[in-house]
Amino acid sequence: MTTIAIIGAGRGLGAAAARQFGREGFDVALVSRSQERVDALADGLVDEGVTARGFAADVRDTGALTAALEAAAEALGPIEVLQYSPAPHRDFMRPVLEATPADLSGPVEFSLYAPVAAVQHVLPGMRRLGRGTVLFVNGGTAVRPRPDFAGTSVAFAAESAYARMLHAALADENIHVAQLVIPGAITPGHPRKDPAVLAETLKDMHRDRGDFRVFAEELDA
Repeated sequence: MTTIAIIGAGRGLGAAAARQFGREGFDVALVSRSQERVDALADGLVDEGVTARGFAADVRDTGALTAALEAAAEALGPIEVLQYSPAPHRDFMRPVLEATPADLSGPVEFSLYAPVAAVQHVLPGMRRLGRGTVLFVNGGTAVRPRPDFAGTSVAFAAESAYARMLHAALADENIHVAQLVIPGAITPGHPRKDPAVLAETLKDMHRDRGDFRVFAEELDA
């Protein structure tokens, strides 16, 4: 049995992806800052027939993050799919003319240093399996920067560049790297941005191993 590790797991997209991949036979490692919250989420998934465990880590503490991924692999089995989808903090949304270097360091730690650490940690295991998938989930500022959201615009662009380079560098090793861009908010009941619909999109990205970037819906003109 192999595992999907969902970094930034919550009751919305994280839980929906856990259900979707759990139905496909994956064990599920839920990684978030609060052990209490991921334990509660895991308990609910177990009640639904999904094998799930919660692991606490703040993504800006790369040592804690890699320790959580190590514990997940030991408890559940090798990580075949890594989903990086934590929601950015509100204080990352500063206007560009007000943003100082200190204001940008947090977003870059969150959206670049953390996924680099996570990928570097799981990559040897994927190579041993002979397959793997890394799924990055970002908002629309990843491809269309907004001056009122300087932190995410800068950091998501860096994350996107890193992910695209991985997509090219790992393709010959049967490790697929892809990015799902969700413009605007994840919206229950929306035909394309409901959590369950987005989770199915992520499952299809893992299965079909197509283009690098998928849009949940078109960006506004």
